[in-house]
Amino acid sequence: CRVGGSIPYNLQINYFSSLQTNLPIFKLKESCVRRRYSDFEWLKNELERDSKIVVPPLPGKALKRQLPFRGDEGIFEESFIEERRQGLEQFINKIAGHPLAQNERCLHMFLQEETIDRNYVPGKVRQ
Repeated sequence: CRVGGSIPYNLQINYFSSLQTNLPIFKLKESCVRRRYSDFEWLKNELERDSKIVVPPLPGKALKRQLPFRGDEGIFEESFIEERRQGLEQFINKIAGHPLAQNERCLHMFLQEETIDRNYVPGKVRQ
């Protein structure tokens, strides 16, 4: 999986997650979806709650970067966005590469569906 970052006009940081796979468990062999940091948090929480895998940590929250009167651009600073992008890419690659996680419906939704249905029914994906 590859993760890319961007700042759209409304000043929210979005990440684009693209997947290329030959694993038969995934219905799409290529996909690209837009995700926020909170979507990565959602995926982590879902996997911790419903799966039996050890979920790796996400890159840290940017609480101090959101304080007013900083001397830099805070969460919109390019070096911060790039550092977080790398951390999110490492996170999603560890998850997507885990054989047990590959069966989780939440991972499939995260990687291959345009929107995340937070009211979905957790469960396993069947081949």
